Amino acid sequence: MSISFLSSVRHFFSTYSIAVIAVVIAIHLLTLSAFFIPFQTRDIYLFLVSYSIRVFCLTAGYHRYFSHKSFETSRFFQFFLAYFAACSLQGGPLWWASHHRHHHHASDQMSDAHSPVIDGFWHSHFFWFMQKQNLKSHYRLIKDFSVYPELRLLERYWYVCPIPMIILLYFFWGINGIVWGFIVPAIFVNNVTYAVNSIVHLFGSRRFKTRDNSRNNFWVALLTFGEGWHNNHHRYAGSARQGFAWYQLDITYLVLWLLSKCYVVKNLKPVPEKILREGGYLKSTKINNDFPAKKSLSEVLA
Repeated sequence: MSISFLSSVRHFFSTYSIAVIAVVIAIHLLTLSAFFIPFQTRDIYLFLVSYSIRVFCLTAGYHRYFSHKSFETSRFFQFFLAYFAACSLQGGPLWWASHHRHHHHASDQMSDAHSPVIDGFWHSHFFWFMQKQNLKSHYRLIKDFSVYPELRLLERYWYVCPIPMIILLYFFWGINGIVWGFIVPAIFVNNVTYAVNSIVHLFGSRRFKTRDNSRNNFWVALLTFGEGWHNNHHRYAGSARQGFAWYQLDITYLVLWLLSKCYVVKNLKPVPEKILREGGYLKSTKINNDFPAKKSLSEVLA
């Protein structure tokens, strides 16, 4: 073996977590089990319910609530969002939100952990969270939620969260419940939300002149319940709404709006009129596309 080959192997093992890689490969391979069990009509409903709950808890919980504080809710519903988002196998709430806050502060710059512009499509889609340096939470960026002991507990044992779900699915629906209620939805949930890091920083339209390469992408927005309106989001991250126009479908926001009418959530932060005018969503004699070259953490949370 050449010295360069051995050096590459050492670099790989020092850079990437073999445990994380093994879990990702295993979950994807387990999806193939769907071809070896009898299919039942109810499996489609299991898939849709499991997919919808987890996408909503990721997008409303991990993203719009924990990362951007775009609405307020009770401590109970806060835990509910965190628990079922953890069942999506994307880590704990503090890890997820702290990395996302850092992403907004350095989007598509050298220090961005998952920029397809800097490091390529597959790095932003998969490989970034397999790197050892990205497995630690940025606790200095998430002090506001680190004070809750139940969230710290979820953060430490997030990988245990899916176990009760898997047990219940097996108890009521057998092996089909596990495959179509957990494994197959998990693959779809993860890949469509990974697409927000990869696809919508490369493909789509731009209504705002942001300092990054964020895009609006209808198909990703459809599959992620509104997260694909990413250029909108990077212009004004603090809004509970990412579809800035009636024709930009944002299912997560619609559910949050309904929950606000039931007093489950409150104070949904709107999009300021000046932002809507800037993006051409409202008629204006002048559209201001100027945007600061740097964003502070307070602006990310605003």
